[in-house]
Amino acid sequence: MTIERTFVMLKPNAIQRSLIGTIIGRFEQKGLKLVAAKFMQVDSAQAKLHYAEHKEKPFFSELVGFITSDPVMCMILEGDNAVTRVRNLVGHTNPAQAAPGTIRGDFGVSITKNLVHASDSSAAAKREIALYFSENEIIDYNLEIEKHF
Repeated sequence: MTIERTFVMLKPNAIQRSLIGTIIGRFEQKGLKLVAAKFMQVDSAQAKLHYAEHKEKPFFSELVGFITSDPVMCMILEGDNAVTRVRNLVGHTNPAQAAPGTIRGDFGVSITKNLVHASDSSAAAKREIALYFSENEIIDYNLEIEKHF
């Protein structure tokens, strides 16, 4: 078993469409543990750091503009192979190509406004977690149900 943490951001359209509970529920139903959560407004500087790998791409300013447009919900999920499991639950970046049963496949409408950001690697998860959370905001605890997974 490889217990790891990953970063997830529910983007402004997930908030505006009242999907917070539905999306978090999907992660919890798959045995992922929520160890930190923060409802916040991302500023431009933080958004540019978040999307730094896309800095030279033509859609960079659209990404930054979107996640700074309204509040987001940032969270850290923990579990066995959390990065891969979360990415599988979220689905393909383009909702038109996302499988039914995934978050983007069931609720997504456009590629830019695709509801959820999820770290694509352990290294990205560490970087993104540090960008949004301090160590004292992460709660380490055990769930009794974990022994059943």
